[in-house]
Amino acid sequence: MKTKANIKLPLTAAEKANLRQQKIKMADLVNFATAELEVLLNASAARAREIHALATFQNIPSIGIKFAEDLVFLGFYTLDELKDKDSAKLIDTYEQKVGYWVDPCVEDQFRLVVHFANTFDTTKAWWDFTEERKMFRAEHGYPKSRPQKAWFEVLGNEGTNK
Repeated sequence: MKTKANIKLPLTAAEKANLRQQKIKMADLVNFATAELEVLLNASAARAREIHALATFQNIPSIGIKFAEDLVFLGFYTLDELKDKDSAKLIDTYEQKVGYWVDPCVEDQFRLVVHFANTFDTTKAWWDFTEERKMFRAEHGYPKSRPQKAWFEVLGNEGTNK
């Protein structure tokens, strides 16, 4: 996988210092195994796994730290775990967990990551899945269990970057 030069990771000051000392860029963390990250960052196995997942997911075209964090929030740490997933079920699960319905572009991002996990196609961005989502929702609608409140009602302006 081609790595992005600029990714964002929620590293502690100590973790950043460890990387500087070893002359390793954040963007290169995706190239290390999680066991190696434990040593490089002086972190627990769980922390190394999370950092590796966040770096990996941000290397999908048009995916940033916020959505990478959403994937980890749902319990995904590798692209293999996302292969053959149902994007509509992923967004439904996500909305149930957060307790509100989210901007439709988030569903497009789920569609992109599943597509990427299956194909490693770097030519697509999340907005390439907007029409697919619209057609799916026109035919199938949303589940009755979908939360009633929208992200902008719950989060206000802070939720507009989703």
